[in-house]
Amino acid sequence: MIDEWDLTATNLQRIRERRYEVAVLPTSAIEAHNRHLPEGTDFRHAAYVARRCCAAAWAQCPRVVCLPGIPYGVDCNLMAFPLSLHVSQATLDAMIRDLTTSLRHHGIRKLVIVNGHGGNEFTPLVRQLQADLDVHLFVCNWWTVGRDRYSEFFAAADDHAGELETSVMLALAPELVERAQAGPGTARPFRFEALQRGWVRTSRQFDRLNDHCAVGDPARASAEKGQRYLDLVCERITAFLVELAEAEIDAAFPHVP
Repeated sequence: MIDEWDLTATNLQRIRERRYEVAVLPTSAIEAHNRHLPEGTDFRHAAYVARRCCAAAWAQCPRVVCLPGIPYGVDCNLMAFPLSLHVSQATLDAMIRDLTTSLRHHGIRKLVIVNGHGGNEFTPLVRQLQADLDVHLFVCNWWTVGRDRYSEFFAAADDHAGELETSVMLALAPELVERAQAGPGTARPFRFEALQRGWVRTSRQFDRLNDHCAVGDPARASAEKGQRYLDLVCERITAFLVELAEAEIDAAFPHVP
């Protein structure tokens, strides 16, 4: 059976017989994740979420297509860690602009970016493309989708390579998790109260936080926690994709008529 929701698996004959409404693009990064998680953590997580949700959405509404993901992201502040790979936001934006233009040419005006890396910032691009191309872009940072229920799954606040990401990787590819190598994820805090409270923001240079590129303790991670959180996240994103695919683009879209 051909997975018609997967652009890399379907073919011209099948595509001509379908009317796609929504394209889904995973974006991520290749970077250090503490000492125990693979460099491709963000890539693997975002790709899994996007593909699982597209498959589930297709079963309810066969108008969704999953594009091959972009593995590289904005990592200029992690370059002290070997083989973290950086592309500029401008480069990333240019790729998404070109892809969006191609999709618009083929009649697809709804694009969902399933983002797996906090360093990728798409808000200005989305604003500009929607003004320029008569398209509708939506950005989903997948790990935040269940934030309102976070405490049901995880013991403490998580940021990078801690309990959440370790749990999800244990659920997806436990053979890639080397728990004995993990650092504690204790990070040097900001010295200014304004930054600590979050009403002033800046970019963090990760090698100034600790020597293992982590913010968050992975000690309590488990595959069961990761699977439960993935189930919640994917259920919610799938429902959104189905709603989006079935929604008519009218004068008020995406607002209530």
